[in-house]
Amino acid sequence: MPIRSKDLHGFVPDNSDAALLLIDVINDFEFEGGGALLDLALPVGKNIARLKKAAKEAGIAAIYVNDNFGRWQSDFRKIVAHSREDSAKGNPFVELLLPEEDDYFVLKPKHSGFFSTSLELLLKHLTATNLILTGIAGNNCVLFTANDAYMRDFSIVVPSDCEVSMKKLAAALGGKSANMMRPADAERITGYHVGGISPFGQKKRVPVAIEQAALSNLTVFVNGGQRGLQIELDPNDAAIAAGAHAHAITA
Repeated sequence: MPIRSKDLHGFVPDNSDAALLLIDVINDFEFEGGGALLDLALPVGKNIARLKKAAKEAGIAAIYVNDNFGRWQSDFRKIVAHSREDSAKGNPFVELLLPEEDDYFVLKPKHSGFFSTSLELLLKHLTATNLILTGIAGNNCVLFTANDAYMRDFSIVVPSDCEVSMKKLAAALGGKSANMMRPADAERITGYHVGGISPFGQKKRVPVAIEQAALSNLTVFVNGGQRGLQIELDPNDAAIAAGAHAHAITA
């Protein structure tokens, strides 16, 4: 019978009910369109760096889940070193998110962090059941990893790159201040359970606001009324269906 060690490295604490996955953030951006993507990615990298710092202060394990970029004879440290070279286009992004000694890493050959990797085994060792997914390709590797995580019954959070300003929200709805509702009150009023509260079909109709910048997107994803269920639709249709008013409400 295999003997469970106290940790994977002999010195790194490794018990965490949540894990922060940093997906493909060690990236040289040396591909067609990489320069344009880098310009968009740099602000995101700063947000991820702040999130990682806060997560580690809270005792949450950080796991770099990175593509091997076809370098089958390479390892994670070589990929980091390559991406940090002065000649590498992605150098300024990678410098924001350098791994630390107590971070974990998993190399992946395909889009999903779970496909043909040790990620699931590592998460089981950590006893992590809640995953925070970050990266720069939300429609690709982050999405594929999130799908596979969901199929394995992990709870998933994909942070936005911005947050609602409670002051702006209150002003938009004609109030003086606004605060997050207690979960029990939210469930009682809406008829939904936390994690699956949708703006559609609530038990008691409440005022709904939508960030006005979202209306310029082709589609948006909205909670469909249960955890893990998302509805993709035109943002204008979403606003009409929810009776929402568009305001600038992000911080």
